Amino acid sequence: MGKTIVEKIISRNVGRDVKPGDIVTVKVDRVMCDDIMMPFITAKFREMGFQKVWNPDGVVIICDHLVPASQVDDIRAYRISNEFAAEQGIRRLHQSDGICHHLMTEAGHVVPGDVVFGTDSHTTTYGCVGAFSTGIGYTEMAGILGTGELWIRVPATIKVKITGKLPENVMSKDVILRIIGDLTAAGATYKALEFTGDTVENMTVASRMTMSNMAIEAGAKAGLFAPDEKTFEYCGITPDAFQKDLRGDEDAVYERVMEYRAEDFVPVMAVPSNVDNVKPVAELESIPVDQVFLGSCTNGRLEDLEAAAEVLKGKKIAPFLKFIVTPASRKIYKAALDNGTLKILTDAGAIVTHPSCGLCCGRTGGILTDNEVVVATNNRNFLGRMGTSKVKIYLASPKTAAACALAGRIVSP
Repeated sequence: MGKTIVEKIISRNVGRDVKPGDIVTVKVDRVMCDDIMMPFITAKFREMGFQKVWNPDGVVIICDHLVPASQVDDIRAYRISNEFAAEQGIRRLHQSDGICHHLMTEAGHVVPGDVVFGTDSHTTTYGCVGAFSTGIGYTEMAGILGTGELWIRVPATIKVKITGKLPENVMSKDVILRIIGDLTAAGATYKALEFTGDTVENMTVASRMTMSNMAIEAGAKAGLFAPDEKTFEYCGITPDAFQKDLRGDEDAVYERVMEYRAEDFVPVMAVPSNVDNVKPVAELESIPVDQVFLGSCTNGRLEDLEAAAEVLKGKKIAPFLKFIVTPASRKIYKAALDNGTLKILTDAGAIVTHPSCGLCCGRTGGILTDNEVVVATNNRNFLGRMGTSKVKIYLASPKTAAACALAGRIVSP
């Protein structure tokens, strides 16, 4: 019987065939520890009696949520991250290079077929290159640091097949929001989403990253794409036989198959205050907007900034509106600077910030107050996420966000 992508990855890792529902102990290839969790991870690591991490080269520590510090206590996370890295000989430490979920693939820490865990729910992002990656808590992470292993239940897979060419102003963000709306926030709980079809095959790795990133918003354990030549080039690797064949088999058993025609997608938004509350932008037009945020681990990549610049070139954002742009990494920041994208955005009135999680996690710069409306390209619109509990957060694609910044109200791109 054939296997899904996630079944292939786990079977190879444990050295035997697995099926959905099996409880197995996997050997971990790489872990990601973010700054906000490092104080808790290290305390639990020592409480468990561990002295040394199982493999210093298997550990990546990334300071991104609290960069730059907005509260005095944030500095504790930097200190503990630095001290633990020095003590354990961990060389993969990023202090302010960008957002963890972007850096893990951009910096080559994850490759197709890897088993990866991270202390953030959006660790599902690395499925964009064909890795099994998922978020865990700090107790599980401490256990992995000491042993290099973790038990998991093999997830069943939901196949999402999309065929055809997307309309001009529809981005992968619109696609994944529509899918989440159809699945609901709990519709893929502890399942793997496997994205297939010529539509996703024609997507860039960056566009796929957006979809893997948001798989968790439907409860998914992973959001996987079959690696291809684009993936191998992005990762800078020569693939082995396993990586070349890492795709769902024709006779694989899926719990469910969802099929879409690309031509049927339209620009959409997740409206306050749930990610699965998805509506066409056309039904929301004319709602006044106070702020627009372009960035995050979901949509802070170069193609996202360029898409917004295409909308805003030679124009000015609406009066009294704040437009915050946060590239996902230093590399993206520099590329956008070098090719003129940041000039277009700043000429239009954008505030460009240092690469970090920033406004998405409500920590550094740009929080809002009661009854203000923000159109944002990040992944969550929960109450209190970007300021007070009465802030209204609408999630959108970069093109839609840029169009709203231009109009000062919700409009279709």
